[in-house]
Amino acid sequence: MHSRILLQGTAAAVAARRIRTILGSVTAKEGWSYSAREVKSLNTASGDTVKIGDISYQLKTPRNPEFVPINHMPDSMPQVVAQHLRWIMQKDLLGQDVFLIGPPGPLRRAIAMQYLELTKREVEYVALSRDTTETDLKQRREIRSGTAFFIDQCAVRAATEGRILVLEGLEKAERNVLPVLNNLLENREMQLEDGRFLMSAQRYDKLLQEHTKEELDLWKIVRVSEDFRVIALGLPVPRYKGNPLDPPLRSRFQARDIYYLPFKDQLELLYSTGQNVPAERVSQLLSCATTLCSQESATLGLPDFPVDNLPPAVKVLDLFPMLSAQQLIQRLYPYEAMLNKEGCNAVEGVLSVSYHYLSLSLFSLSLSLSLSLSLSLSGCLFLSVFLFSEFMVPAGPRPPRPPNTSPTFISTPTHARLLAEMMQSHLVKDMCLIGAKGFGKSVIAREFAEMLGYSIEPIMLYQDMTARDLLQQRYTLPNGDTAWRASPLVNAAQEGKLVLLDGIHRVNLGTLAVLSRLLHDRELALYDGTRLLRWDRYQNMKEQLQLTDSEMQQRSIFPIHPSFRVIALAEPPVAGSSSQQWLGPELLTMFFFHTVKPLAKAEEAAVIHGMAQSLASSLSTRQLLRLCRRLSQYPEESIGHAVNKACLSRLISYLNVTPCMVRDGVLTIGKVSAPVYNPDEKMKVPDVLFYENAQHMAVMEDMLKDFLLGEHLLLVGNQGVGKNKIVDRFLHLLNRPREYLQLHRDTTVQTLTLQPSVRDGIIVYEDSPLVKAVKMGHILVIDEADKAPTNVTCILKTLVESGEMILADGRRIVSASGRPNAIPMHPDFRMIVLANRPGFPFLGNDFFGSLGDIFSCHAVDNPKPQAEFAMLKQYGPDVPDAVLQKLVAAFGELRGMADQGTITYPYSTREVVNIVKHLQKFPEEGLANVVRNVFDFDSYNKDMREVLITALHKHGIPIGAKPSSVHLAKELPLPDCRMAGHWTINQGGNVRRKLLCPTESRRIDIKGPVFLRVQGFPLERHEARAMSFTEEHAHWQIPMNEVNIVCDVTTMHENYVIYVATCNPVTLYSMRERTDTVHCIELYDVFPRTISGVWQPFVTVAALGSPLQGQVVLHEEQTNTVLHIDLVTGAVRRLVLSPSKEDEPVRKSSNWWNSKESQPGYKMCREFAHKNWLLFYMADGNQLDVLDVLEGQVHTISLPINIKSVFLVAEDRWLLIESKTDRKFLLTKPMQMGAEESGVCQLHSISEEAVSTGFGIRMEPAAPQDVSSEQLPNENLSTALGQKIVSPNRLICDTNTYASVIVGFPDLLSPNEVYSFKRSSPLTEGRAPDMFFGSSRRTGPAKRVNCISLIEANQVIRALPPAQVPLADIFPKDVTPPMTAAYLEVVDLNSKKLKYIPVPRASSMSPYTAWISKVSDTDVLLAPLGSGGVVTVDMGGYVRLWETGLDTLQRSLLEWRNMIGSEDGRPVQITIQRDSGLDVSSPKHGKIDSKNAPHVGGNQWAGGTGGRDTAGLGGKGGPYRLDAGHQVYQVSQAEKDAVPDEVKRAAREMAEKAFKERLKEIEMSEYDAATYDRFSGAVRRQVQSLRIILDSLQAKGKERQWLKNQALGELDDAKIIDGLTGEKAIYKRRGELEPELGTPQQKPKRLRLLADVSGSMYRFNGVDGRLERSQMEAVCMVMEALESYEHKFKYDIVGHSGDGFDIELVKCDKVPKNNKQRLRVLKVCSLPVQHVLSLMFSPFLKFGHLFSFIVSFVLYMIFCIVNDLILKILKLYRNACRIYFINKKW
Repeated sequence: MHSRILLQGTAAAVAARRIRTILGSVTAKEGWSYSAREVKSLNTASGDTVKIGDISYQLKTPRNPEFVPINHMPDSMPQVVAQHLRWIMQKDLLGQDVFLIGPPGPLRRAIAMQYLELTKREVEYVALSRDTTETDLKQRREIRSGTAFFIDQCAVRAATEGRILVLEGLEKAERNVLPVLNNLLENREMQLEDGRFLMSAQRYDKLLQEHTKEELDLWKIVRVSEDFRVIALGLPVPRYKGNPLDPPLRSRFQARDIYYLPFKDQLELLYSTGQNVPAERVSQLLSCATTLCSQESATLGLPDFPVDNLPPAVKVLDLFPMLSAQQLIQRLYPYEAMLNKEGCNAVEGVLSVSYHYLSLSLFSLSLSLSLSLSLSLSGCLFLSVFLFSEFMVPAGPRPPRPPNTSPTFISTPTHARLLAEMMQSHLVKDMCLIGAKGFGKSVIAREFAEMLGYSIEPIMLYQDMTARDLLQQRYTLPNGDTAWRASPLVNAAQEGKLVLLDGIHRVNLGTLAVLSRLLHDRELALYDGTRLLRWDRYQNMKEQLQLTDSEMQQRSIFPIHPSFRVIALAEPPVAGSSSQQWLGPELLTMFFFHTVKPLAKAEEAAVIHGMAQSLASSLSTRQLLRLCRRLSQYPEESIGHAVNKACLSRLISYLNVTPCMVRDGVLTIGKVSAPVYNPDEKMKVPDVLFYENAQHMAVMEDMLKDFLLGEHLLLVGNQGVGKNKIVDRFLHLLNRPREYLQLHRDTTVQTLTLQPSVRDGIIVYEDSPLVKAVKMGHILVIDEADKAPTNVTCILKTLVESGEMILADGRRIVSASGRPNAIPMHPDFRMIVLANRPGFPFLGNDFFGSLGDIFSCHAVDNPKPQAEFAMLKQYGPDVPDAVLQKLVAAFGELRGMADQGTITYPYSTREVVNIVKHLQKFPEEGLANVVRNVFDFDSYNKDMREVLITALHKHGIPIGAKPSSVHLAKELPLPDCRMAGHWTINQGGNVRRKLLCPTESRRIDIKGPVFLRVQGFPLERHEARAMSFTEEHAHWQIPMNEVNIVCDVTTMHENYVIYVATCNPVTLYSMRERTDTVHCIELYDVFPRTISGVWQPFVTVAALGSPLQGQVVLHEEQTNTVLHIDLVTGAVRRLVLSPSKEDEPVRKSSNWWNSKESQPGYKMCREFAHKNWLLFYMADGNQLDVLDVLEGQVHTISLPINIKSVFLVAEDRWLLIESKTDRKFLLTKPMQMGAEESGVCQLHSISEEAVSTGFGIRMEPAAPQDVSSEQLPNENLSTALGQKIVSPNRLICDTNTYASVIVGFPDLLSPNEVYSFKRSSPLTEGRAPDMFFGSSRRTGPAKRVNCISLIEANQVIRALPPAQVPLADIFPKDVTPPMTAAYLEVVDLNSKKLKYIPVPRASSMSPYTAWISKVSDTDVLLAPLGSGGVVTVDMGGYVRLWETGLDTLQRSLLEWRNMIGSEDGRPVQITIQRDSGLDVSSPKHGKIDSKNAPHVGGNQWAGGTGGRDTAGLGGKGGPYRLDAGHQVYQVSQAEKDAVPDEVKRAAREMAEKAFKERLKEIEMSEYDAATYDRFSGAVRRQVQSLRIILDSLQAKGKERQWLKNQALGELDDAKIIDGLTGEKAIYKRRGELEPELGTPQQKPKRLRLLADVSGSMYRFNGVDGRLERSQMEAVCMVMEALESYEHKFKYDIVGHSGDGFDIELVKCDKVPKNNKQRLRVLKVCSLPVQHVLSLMFSPFLKFGHLFSFIVSFVLYMIFCIVNDLILKILKLYRNACRIYFINKKW
């Protein structure tokens, strides 16, 4: 017998084996124990025999030798492999099926193929996936010549032909699929679909002895070969992902653990691979890999190291010995990209042990290549590359392009280094590029392909992709026969292309596993039986079988081109995620990995030519390049706007209107022009009703810019913001045809591209709108893109980036024509995608996050208020502007609440437009009723309804109000108007000479300017007429300090600007009547609060007019400081009126604790501030300073008298009141000061005479409080005096009268008549006793007299304290008057009525009560607002707007009632108008029906309806209408609301009973329930909002998925051909997709709430409520919101204080379940807080000595005083520095 050793090791191994054989029997104590196996082939008489150790197998000649694996045997076989082969041979001889189980990698498959090659066995290989069905294993129907035939599949072929069935990936197959093989495995029997029955060889042979073969064939019994075996390859589950083996299936296999090769064998293999690599480096590399594959690493959650990739890695290291081990390991095991921080630390710890030189600098490669092309003997193109050493790499058929020569690729050091590393990996392995979207993975891969002359085959992967989509797809021939079409991947493998698998992170691992054999062995078995072999194996088989290529192809065997390579593109995995951690042990064995990192700032700047230096790092390189192209085309555009658009931030306010016009075939939007298209299919050009507004036109201008650049557009915004209208209008202007595609949850890849259908038994593919748009050059509008799964819409990526897409029918969309079976993309094709913004409450997919950077993005927000108002005005031109403004404001507020999460639904412009359309069509409908069309959706949600009603009421929409709810102040009669006397202006000669007043003019000395910051704060403006109509119509709070004091208010008449000045510190506020912003400028640095004492400034403000609008003059009365302030720029200038007095020391007022009367101060008269001149004087002084702000001059008038007050009754006539005597003088001056040469003003005394005594008797002089600067209109004057009169006049107010009118003053020289409305008792100065102020402590008059005149309304309005108001006449006896800050006394001279309007008390008040008492007699200040209203500001900074004019109130009341509309409950009658066909004869009353029955028509009865001639309703020709009481009865809303009291009472009792039973059930008292409700009610709305968010997230997480291969449901488009052939599992249905076994468990989120339980929380709770608000209510909110979400969140609550940082309040495993338990937690929260403070002095108190406690208290007080002094010193120092700075400036 001759033996031949087939597999030999090295010479040293053979010598060692011989020595062991010789010495074994000598050295062994119990005989030879060495168990090494040898594989031998023995030639015997009966045939060749294979012997492995002591096991022999007699070979048989294969009937189909092309099915025998070839060229799988290695040159040297490790002993462990020989042992595995021996075991398989044992099981083969026993007739048992085997299961090779082990870690991922090609080793198990290689061992199986080695055994089959060794034993000359034919193989049937199938890679199982989650898409594998019963038909893939048993039989599949195919149609031939119109008839369906069953074609045997792998399992049946293997059983009948005696082959070995290799099943790889059993854990990938879905449950209940593989049990179809159970009987075949156990008994070698199987019932086939075509009626045949597979029977075991033994049983068949027994039957054959009794029956003939023809009989058995007639019975359709088929013999299973005795050589049939099954070799299953699988992973151990649950260590790895997958489905566990079904126990019946598992019991039919014999298992063998195929672990990695032993360390020694692996080391020898690596030594032979890298002969030039130092042994130490190889050993360290293997040691690291072995450590990362250990059980300890698995315990840490680290994926297995791909040990099978070590040989190619060592081959790279052999060529490039300068590579560091860390660089090499990163390609094999990219731990930085796939592991979390702890995992990275663990791996780096292993590396630091294995490689002590890791801390050295890593070697950096750069792409400095020299390329030369050569042809190998096999016909494969190889490229000779010089990269520090020369080596050969596979290349494509196209001519290579040298690096850095591409006009479209800008190389950077990072990219050059990456390309060099890819060149190394390309030599030995397929690659995977990992990087975030937009980092250039596709661009780098294409550049790499062009450098090597490759043709690229891009394949976009998606989540629902099946194994058939990857390999082969079924289709029908023109005659209806079914056939298989190879996928682009298979074609690329045969043609030697470079395949780009874009998005392997999206594909399910069970589907991607079918590529494992292709990537590892370059072999592939297809569904139609075609086999692809590696090039060398194909050549060896062809030589051994002596076949030609055509003969091989006839046997369905094709070679895989040696240049074929795969580059996968993926986004980084998310560590710990069950869905996004795609990189596992199996994929690690398939590729070498390279990480594409973001470019450095300098490199990015180089790429985009220096334009990216200020751009945000969140932008991808793709977006930066798009911005660069846009900015180069439109250089006038700001970079900030471009970045905002790319980042999808909200658009800025568009102030300028963007013009739009079409002229001479050119469309111009703004500054961008484009030619108008001339389409063939004009019917597809959209035409939509569109009202232009500035914001939408600006969006369209941006869209046109990108459209002309060839970009595809993405519009993102909320629902109803006008995305569709903008796109349709945009296309209408361009005259471009549109193809429309609506996406939804069930959208599939097929519906996006092709829709299959069956016609006459042939599958026909209908082009989708996408394909039609590509062909015809139309615009494809994809709507609701976020509703479709991102794994479906991701197929748009290759279409947008490269202009290519593979269709289901085999056609291909290409950017250029010239390829067969291709659809060239029309150059005019564009895509416009519409999507909702990502995030809550939109529960769609994040389309922008996944694909946003491949489009040019445009954010479409709701229009700004001005733009929205203009647009709504076009929809409703007849709707009042006030109604539109309320709608715009209310919906703007609701949108803001939706953005903050307070409400869930984001109300859009669409709802407002619908409301306005309704109001335009039915103007009699009230706004309060029409808005219900939108808000009735939320009418059953109590919390939501309360939020909506509050928001609507805030903006004046009276929803829920009734027209009768008018609550105006009670009117009292005004006393009769009586003539009180005369005023006579003296013109005597001597007197005239004595009262001449010289005038001096000079320029103003201006100091500054100093620029101070003008801050803007949001205003919460509330409309006051929400539920009832009152004089108050709006109010809001100024954001001022709680210690600040309001000291003045004034208004600007032209544009209704309100200015409020405060004095502690001095601050100026500016706001408009209808605004949402208040502007504030703090003047603390100009008026420091403390200067060596307590100083109480009083400031007055005057608003200047045109052309100085927006500017004011601020006057401080004590120091006579005059400031000119520009509230736009913040410029502050000091105007020095008297230079000689500038250096005088500042007078200090008395200290606030001193009762000494303050010295007189300066006053400012501002009646003509709108004409830009003001008057200043000092009380008890004799000088007037007239400041002309516009001219920059001051005119000083010297007086012969000391003045008390001045009233500017006209521009050239001033009323002066002499101090002490209250005598009146009239000062006349030239209209233009200084125009006359004399420059002298004249002072005339005024004599007052009473009417009862005649002339010559003086009236008692009284100082007026206010004198109007304008005269009453003649109509108002006549109405007030009760007589027709035309004369100059002035309205005067004093303390003795309600109002007085001086007729003839100040223009007539004759005696002027004085008419008065006398008070019963004069008004007194000072405050009455008050709960805040106590008794009035002020000794002098108040600084502000709250008395104004409304000339046009003919009213005098005062603010009076409650003590001076006749409360008994206003309120009934049983009604307690409300607490008020003041009453507005409105004296109406037109109606002769008097009323008192209460002003609510301020919610907060400054503690400086004495200071406040000096400002005003009331807690409010008053100023006119317009012609019929006033504005009040209380001392807490609360602004209220009032309407007092009768005409204004009537007009507002009419608008208010119109907004309410017709009152609900009004009967509605249904009338049917019909043509009776009869003419009118003559009118008559008709007969009277005694029964009063209803009659319709008939021309007979009176009181009928719908007839003729008779008296009735709804007919024709009757003499008059007559209602007999017949009507359509309808239950009104009022009747619905009018539920009987007993029903209401029963409902309340039932609720109370249920509540008490619930309390009893949880053992909770009613007191405890009320206590808990106090905390719970405060956060009920927030709890509801939080639970809505949690519910939505939970609903999205449990969204159902498509379950494929179902026997019922909806027809699966991908299974239509299978349906034609008669398959059953061709349906899909929605269901909850169970997570794959082995995926990380979805554990609840852990939350920890930290509560502050320190003593300060309890100590200051009475000041700001911090304990209840920020702790108790917050804890209650968390507990209530997370109730019933324990499976999603586990939380605990701990407290911290001075006693400890971990006070346990709630444990995560013992969360409170009901209100009682939650209340107990709240009580526990307050206990540490309350008792911490009592322990502050425990070291002293524990001794029980009162003295020690007193000492500790004194020490504590000393500490507080010292601390306060230090703070005051620091504050004084800071003030001094600021004053010094201001003085230096001025």
